[in-house]
Amino acid sequence: MSPTSPVRRRRLGLPRRVFSQVLLMQLAVAAGVAVLATGLFLAPLSDQLDDQAMRRALAIAQTTAAQPEIAEELAASRPTPEGPVQAAAERIRRASGAEYVVIMNKDGVRWSHTDRGQIGKVVSTDPSDALAGHDVMEIDNGTLGRSARGKVALRDGDGHIVGAVSVGIEYDSVRARLIHSIPGLLAYAGGALAVGALAAYLISRRVQRQTRDLAFSDISALLAEREAMLHGIREGVVALDRRDRIRLLNDEAQRLLGLGAEVIGQPLDAALGPGRTTDVLAGRVTGTDLLTVRGQRVLVANRMPTDDGGAVATLRDRTELEQLGRELDSTRGLIDALRAQDHEHANRMHTLLGLLELEMYEEAAEFVGEVAGAHRVTAEQITEKVRDPLLAALLVGKATVAAERGVALHVPHDAALPDRLVDPSGLVTIVGNLVDNALDAAAGTRHARVEVDLRSEGRTVVLQVRDSGPGVPAEQREAIFTEGWTTKEPPAHRKRGIGLALVRRLAERQGGSARVAEAPDGGAEFTVVLPEALTDPVLAAADDTTTDAMKEPR
Repeated sequence: MSPTSPVRRRRLGLPRRVFSQVLLMQLAVAAGVAVLATGLFLAPLSDQLDDQAMRRALAIAQTTAAQPEIAEELAASRPTPEGPVQAAAERIRRASGAEYVVIMNKDGVRWSHTDRGQIGKVVSTDPSDALAGHDVMEIDNGTLGRSARGKVALRDGDGHIVGAVSVGIEYDSVRARLIHSIPGLLAYAGGALAVGALAAYLISRRVQRQTRDLAFSDISALLAEREAMLHGIREGVVALDRRDRIRLLNDEAQRLLGLGAEVIGQPLDAALGPGRTTDVLAGRVTGTDLLTVRGQRVLVANRMPTDDGGAVATLRDRTELEQLGRELDSTRGLIDALRAQDHEHANRMHTLLGLLELEMYEEAAEFVGEVAGAHRVTAEQITEKVRDPLLAALLVGKATVAAERGVALHVPHDAALPDRLVDPSGLVTIVGNLVDNALDAAAGTRHARVEVDLRSEGRTVVLQVRDSGPGVPAEQREAIFTEGWTTKEPPAHRKRGIGLALVRRLAERQGGSARVAEAPDGGAEFTVVLPEALTDPVLAAADDTTTDAMKEPR
């Protein structure tokens, strides 16, 4: 046998495209509804036609029994084909279109019948109900076949029952009416089916445009890929509907915003609360790469509207980048200060060399002591007032940078901060941001000066930073604590407008506050109050005693 490629057989089943499947299903539904409606209409129609035929037969029987001459002729004659009763019954039958009109006596003997041979014989069905005075409607089989019947009692002039009248309507005529109505019903059903098919086609075409003629398997694959992508990327994604309700929140967005999956379906304002982050995500603040602070995180948000009136917002975490940027700024400031100090140190060494060459040894010693003492005094003054090593080191470094920028950094003589900080790094961040802003504001002004006042009141720390700059206008004193607000040109590696927002956020996280006012001598005065920022002195003393005891040799 020669190898041949197998013939691929086309599998029967539903088409792959969404458009085709929706159209096929809607046509099936429309056809099913049309057939069901037609069946539901025909089922009671048959019963209604039967009831109409029986009522018509009963009405003819009642009309016949109401004629007094028939009861008189029944009593006065014999059951013969040429009798007056038979003649009257035939006249009524032909006038009403009934199949038969049978008049009988109390024994059930016929006085009239369509088949003259049945006259004088007992009826084939039980007439007892009619002879008892009851009206009877039924469909039954008799000598002439199946018919719709009506039976009533026949009474004489005194109201006594002398017989009965039975009228039959041919059942074939009832069935003919039913069959005759079917084409009309089918025509209506066909018209409804055609309208349904047209509507199904139009809806399917709309579905085809909205699904871009994709197959269900393609849509399923796209949804699976979207879920994997949204929950796998390291960027927060928040999808909103046209009413700003959250309809999607990936894992990274939950982490960055501090929310859980239970907020899906809730309005954005209810889930996040008021603030800049809510305004940015809701589109009330426009722009690209908008900065916002959520908790301790610095976020960059971008919002893109969608065709259905909603929006998709992306969030990136810039907390570490902002910290690195600030460290870079500090490093650059220190490098500039070291460069200036190197230049100044070279000048001092040249001066010292000249004094030594001129054999002015006492002047040289005095010069060295004066230069070394100035730096030592500054460091000693700060460390005596600020006992926390991190904060003291920060202020010493800022003092050096301030001196190189022509700004005098001063710590008041009554400032005092013990070494009992609960969160030293948080206070370092607050002081660093405020001092940097104060140096920027005071640099270049006449008698440039920055004052850093740190005091403790029980377990509360009060920080005040004053500068000799232009100050902050009263109408902007709340706006400057908003994320993204700044009057400075941003550096290349990061954006501005975060420092003061972080200061207030860190203060509020500890139950404190941050505000700005006008300094007594002009400029700006920033005040930060941090309750519970210091440990309990009794507990701190107990810890020191325990530590000392552990250090003693045994």
